[in-house]
Amino acid sequence: MSDFHIKIQALSERIKKQKDMIKTEEACKNAFVMPFLTILNYNVFDPEEVTPELVADVGLKKGEKVDYAIRLNNKTIMLFECKPCSSDLAHVHMSQLYRYFSVTEARFGVLTNGIEYWFYSDLEEKNRMDQRPFFKFDLLNYHAHHLDELNKFAKDLFDLDRILTTAKSLKYTSAIQQEIIREFETPSEEIAKIFISRVYEGIVTKSIKEEFTPIVSAAFKETIRFLVNKRLSNALEMSKNNVESNTSEDISQTNVDGAIQTADIVTTDEEVEGFQIVKAILRDLVSVRRIHIRDAKTYCAILLDDNNRKPVLRLHFNGKKKFIGVFKNKTEEKILIGEIDDIFCHADKIRSTINEYEETNYSRTIENPN
Repeated sequence: MSDFHIKIQALSERIKKQKDMIKTEEACKNAFVMPFLTILNYNVFDPEEVTPELVADVGLKKGEKVDYAIRLNNKTIMLFECKPCSSDLAHVHMSQLYRYFSVTEARFGVLTNGIEYWFYSDLEEKNRMDQRPFFKFDLLNYHAHHLDELNKFAKDLFDLDRILTTAKSLKYTSAIQQEIIREFETPSEEIAKIFISRVYEGIVTKSIKEEFTPIVSAAFKETIRFLVNKRLSNALEMSKNNVESNTSEDISQTNVDGAIQTADIVTTDEEVEGFQIVKAILRDLVSVRRIHIRDAKTYCAILLDDNNRKPVLRLHFNGKKKFIGVFKNKTEEKILIGEIDDIFCHADKIRSTINEYEETNYSRTIENPN
């Protein structure tokens, strides 16, 4: 995990704990926005780099101020308009940011409530800020590829041309994805008609459309389920083959308690499925290559870095009832589950365990840089 990822993760954890206490815009800026800018390597205490309340005189609106202007090489590169944490950015008036953008040299405007960051540019008409953001970053709901995009705005990596090259693709890919999701959930008349006309041999009348539109909707949902199940089945088969290959060697292994386990152990389909679910839960925190499965006679262990000192989860699936073992401070807590998918219900605990190991590792690195 990169230093950038660790810092973003730490800020995310802080927001989870403090967001309900942060009531005002000013408090939001101090508690969340300034640390965010610091993570991007901008010096919030240097007004030549981060200018607070930059005055942007616009038409009749004399003396209006932008919350932060980010400057690099004596040029304004980004403008930040901040709102309170409780603000829904989808319903916030952007007139201020819109006006600021049109009278400065900045190519990026950022609307934020300290939790979400919406990035805008002038992709459709130069010097006129677009109505839609090309990139959204949510500190409480992000994935690894979001971090890669966000990191492009860091001071030492900032490259205007590089960002603009990908911005248009990001913007319209996201917009099209939303349209596809919308069509899958509730097919529009135009989409429904396309599919109906391909399978129905008669004339597509209004009554036929009304009859078939729910069928199209159900077919969409069933197709999604089919594709997901197919992909999961392929992944399970690959993992099972890998596990069988690893356990077929006649070697001894040490479990997390130091007990020796022999190789004559069968890893079940349910244990492999549980392993896949854990990898899915942790995919945006650590590389899945770091998540390993190590089976034993009484339980199946899932470990970070294949290290028995870093247990992530134990699968106690050998009895009549299924239990999982989650860890906090290396102490196991057994939890009864009804079915394998219930592991998802405990994702926060599993992710917290990984955070605990990664923060400990980061602290050791800071204390002993060599």
